[in-house]
Amino acid sequence: MALSQKALREEYKKYETTRILVTRDLESQLEKKFSRLGSRILVKGRVKNFASYYKKYINILKDKAGGIPETAPVITDLIGLRVVCPFLEDMKEVEKIISGAYPVVELDHKGAGYSFKEFGYESTHFLVSIPPHILQERGDCGCEVAEIQIRTILQDAWAEVEHELVYKAEFSPFDEPMKRKLAALNASLSLADTIFQEIRGYQRQLNRQLGKRRDSFYRKIAESTDALLSPDLSIPVESMELSAPDHSGSTVDDVLLNALYAHNNNRFTEAIGFYSRILDMKITDSIRSLIHKHRGMAYFAQSMYQDAIDDFSKSLEWDRTSYKAAYYRGVVWSVTRSYPQAVDDFSLSLDINPYQAFCLFRRGQAYYHIGDYPAALADCEASLDLEPENEGAHKLRELVLRKLRM
Repeated sequence: MALSQKALREEYKKYETTRILVTRDLESQLEKKFSRLGSRILVKGRVKNFASYYKKYINILKDKAGGIPETAPVITDLIGLRVVCPFLEDMKEVEKIISGAYPVVELDHKGAGYSFKEFGYESTHFLVSIPPHILQERGDCGCEVAEIQIRTILQDAWAEVEHELVYKAEFSPFDEPMKRKLAALNASLSLADTIFQEIRGYQRQLNRQLGKRRDSFYRKIAESTDALLSPDLSIPVESMELSAPDHSGSTVDDVLLNALYAHNNNRFTEAIGFYSRILDMKITDSIRSLIHKHRGMAYFAQSMYQDAIDDFSKSLEWDRTSYKAAYYRGVVWSVTRSYPQAVDDFSLSLDINPYQAFCLFRRGQAYYHIGDYPAALADCEASLDLEPENEGAHKLRELVLRKLRM
């Protein structure tokens, strides 16, 4: 005969506290392992409650062929953890981490075989052995494995709603219109996951191109200004190798990505053409300010300094809060040795955003060149307060102190 409900409850209660502790340990362990990933991964642990446990126990007995066992059947999800990822690509990384961290008893990609007409959530299910050191510390928890489910945020939302609509309500839709609605909803969520992933990949590519463009700009600044003070005052900038963009469309984002790629590969005339094309489009004031700033940087790279100044000025006209445009214009004035104008623009930039270590450093350089050594020293000190590791500011400070001692 099967165990009575009372006996099962007593058996369940005996391990309940330990299972809670083991679940917390696994949850904490997984959070630490996922902390190195770029995305924010959510880990949710739970111990199967007795009502769910008993219902599953009865269902297993109903399906069991060859008689009723005297002991409780093995239920593998007494301890369950759900890992919720923002993007589809995060699921692959999470899967790798789990596979490398625990002995895997079973791996199942649920929902992978659904046709477009079917509804049901997709997720990756692991059964992993509970690490011996956890069991040694917490004691016997009545099970040797834990279930770990990996889903995206949208897959998790679908699973929760589907559970309420179908399984928890003991309702299974038979009529075709309802089945089609559920299938359409699931397909929409799956498409949304795919689109989110595409957007993330696009943004990553765009940000990398932006980063490389910014690095090359700063490198020219260092080469053009720091060498005037001391040949060893240059500031190293890491270079990046990037592939060509896959986008050839006509949206602002597509044209900007092409512009940045041309810019980063020193095809400045081509980049300026792309930037100018965007400026001819219907865009917001903030985007117009941004594009003038980018085009000004391309002009600067070609040593077309007046064009660069004009673009940085226009960037400020379209967005008075663009402290970077003011900073970049100040840099051009410094490169052309128009130091009083450089001081004015660096000061304007710092009025908008005072927490700029490099802007303080560059203004200190400009003060040094016009012979205002006390102001140069003050800017060096302020720059080092914000960024103590700024080698350029340290070296400039030494030069200023030498002048003050003379």
